[in-house]
Amino acid sequence: MTHQAFKIASLFPAGVAAAEIADSCAPATLLPEEETVLGKVSEKRRLDFMLGRQCARQALRELGIGPVPILRGATREPLWPPGVCGSITHCEGYCAAVASLQSEIRSIGIDAERVQPLSDGVLQRVTIETERIWIESVDSRMPWALVLFSAKESVFKAWFPVVGSWLGFQHARIEFQPHARAFRAVILPEAPGAHEDTPTELTGRFYVDGERVFTSALIPATLPQSRPLEWE
Repeated sequence: MTHQAFKIASLFPAGVAAAEIADSCAPATLLPEEETVLGKVSEKRRLDFMLGRQCARQALRELGIGPVPILRGATREPLWPPGVCGSITHCEGYCAAVASLQSEIRSIGIDAERVQPLSDGVLQRVTIETERIWIESVDSRMPWALVLFSAKESVFKAWFPVVGSWLGFQHARIEFQPHARAFRAVILPEAPGAHEDTPTELTGRFYVDGERVFTSALIPATLPQSRPLEWE
């Protein structure tokens, strides 16, 4: 599969709306409320913010919502309309957003990273010992350290809206299922905000091409009437 054929929606069950832009020159605008919350920033930060909001509104449009401003919370997280969960990511030359009704998915996270090696120092900081042992045992042609880093970023984005606290890299253990391009994230007991009513596991998927690593994570809706997740 080529990079052009990959769609970030393929990392999610059917019903998740997604939009992506692989052109930093693509037209993008902000709503007045978004202009206000953005304030004075660098041109790069402004472009990232504009493209992210453009993708977010496109995803919401697929759900029949909008256009509405996507503002920011106290820790700069995007604020989605009531009853909707979503996530935004951007890296060099790429931006994407996904959204879902919370009757289907409780919370959602995505991340994209340019393929690059991680230094030993960064690897030590973003992994726990069992993860490093696993990375050393698998095919080194695959950038597993970067995939793991990206997976944790997606997990953190899905966790925060539900629990209200940010995880550290040491607070989640990623267990990969390489042939399924999937992973399980186990939230460790010492994670901030973790208690008996918070999620203890998240599921995710990943895709790697010659340029980028893409990951997703989600927490399913807990409503009894929710239908089973149906992956595309």
